[in-house]
Amino acid sequence: MTAAIADGRAVLGIELGSTRIKACLIDPDDPTTVLAVGSSDWENRFENRTWTYSLDDVWSGLQSAYAALLADVDRRYGIALGAVGAIGISAMMHGYLAFDGGGELLVPFRTWRNTSTGPAAAELTELFGTNIPLRWSIAHLYQAVLDDEPHVADARFVTTLAGYVHWRLTGRRVLGVGDASGMFPIDATTKTYDARMLRQFGDLVGDRGIDLAALLPEVLPAGAPAGELTAEGAALLDPTGALRPGALLCPPEGDAGTGMVATNSVAPRTGNVSAGTSIFAMVVLERPLESLHHEIDLVTTPAGDPVAMVHCNNGASELAAWVGLFTRFSEAAGTPVGADAAFDALFREALVGAADAGGLLAYNHLAGEPIAGLDEGRPLFVRTPDSALNLANFMRAQLYGVFGTLALGMRVLDGEGVALDRMFAHGGMFRTAGVAQRFLAGALAAPVSVAETASEGGAWGIAVLAAYAATAPETALDDYLTDRVFASAAFETAEPDPADVAGFASYLDRYAAGLVVERAAVASL
Repeated sequence: MTAAIADGRAVLGIELGSTRIKACLIDPDDPTTVLAVGSSDWENRFENRTWTYSLDDVWSGLQSAYAALLADVDRRYGIALGAVGAIGISAMMHGYLAFDGGGELLVPFRTWRNTSTGPAAAELTELFGTNIPLRWSIAHLYQAVLDDEPHVADARFVTTLAGYVHWRLTGRRVLGVGDASGMFPIDATTKTYDARMLRQFGDLVGDRGIDLAALLPEVLPAGAPAGELTAEGAALLDPTGALRPGALLCPPEGDAGTGMVATNSVAPRTGNVSAGTSIFAMVVLERPLESLHHEIDLVTTPAGDPVAMVHCNNGASELAAWVGLFTRFSEAAGTPVGADAAFDALFREALVGAADAGGLLAYNHLAGEPIAGLDEGRPLFVRTPDSALNLANFMRAQLYGVFGTLALGMRVLDGEGVALDRMFAHGGMFRTAGVAQRFLAGALAAPVSVAETASEGGAWGIAVLAAYAATAPETALDDYLTDRVFASAAFETAEPDPADVAGFASYLDRYAAGLVVERAAVASL
């Protein structure tokens, strides 16, 4: 292990998540071995009715996470990390970063969380005959066209957050096919932007002089070389000057793709659920869906294979806020417990709650939620007078609430007859063994497996993709993951408990009926 670090062969993965930027260093000879980690917290801002992050925060956060990783390397091995063999960059998918010919950002970064693109998404969905979600880059671009935003005329490059960071590190305007599939529809045969739809968009905006093919980044599959770390890029990541240029970079990917890699779910009939600030399920398809569904996004794996995605803007943030309230109560009561201990205790309390959460309902909608028909969010906790209010039921309702909108979308896939052999889960909320995993199994009525690497998540997943690219691969990504990475991996599987399945089904029926209350709150508050 130390030889890989000392020789500059270790592989670095960095993922910019919604609330944390994580760096993960792995052994190129054994990608399951995590050598060191580092992280930095950050948070989006709601400015001028737009969810955004500043680019200054992007770089200060990246530098902080990388510095924390360097400190971890020094603490563990007494080695100063001066070079790495390969690097992968991942980040939140979708959204809109538009730059002019000089590389200057034209408007503040519009993240996946924004739901202001309804007219554009609806028109493009009808035009293309495929679902165009509100958060996709093409919806943001076309909404700017519809709104006559002056910056559109000056746009020369549009990309995602991962694509932007990769561009600054390497000078190359490229994107992994999985992340690109959240910008514009991908042709399953060519594994690049759909040519017919590019022509249709060109005809739609013909008098605007927009060359969409020139605006979008080049699409690359997993395993393709995507440039090298430049001297300027190395200085951006490590301002101390210790990091040497020259490392190979793999195609930058979105958090959905790295989640698929981190759970070995890139083959047909496999799927995964990623739970964080947002929550989404990815199911690799063995055949096309028969109908267009507004609840389902059609994206791809990092290798370019078609995937049905159920994406919910709201994940575990409201749950974390409630745990924070209880953590503060423990401090005020004079018996403080740490955040991890509070999560563990409250999650385990949920296990003794009623299977249907005792008639309680929790809506986690901090932001708009297209699947639920919400343009904006209003977190709510609702109960009837005859419900059973206690801590166990309250916590079970909050955990069920994280999975509520996701379960509505998964019902659509059930109706399409989409088959699943394996469903994996990853994300911080699965660290407390046997709780969120068990409830998710009940919500999906399917076995849910969690790997030992689940808490490392996408930073480890993109590091694995970088290691894969560094091998100049001749094998398919699925074979590499199965034979090289996960051959001896340990998984903990939760089978659906019949009582949980029935209880969650009852909860979900109330949840769906109660959305009228949520919509009224949006209209009134």
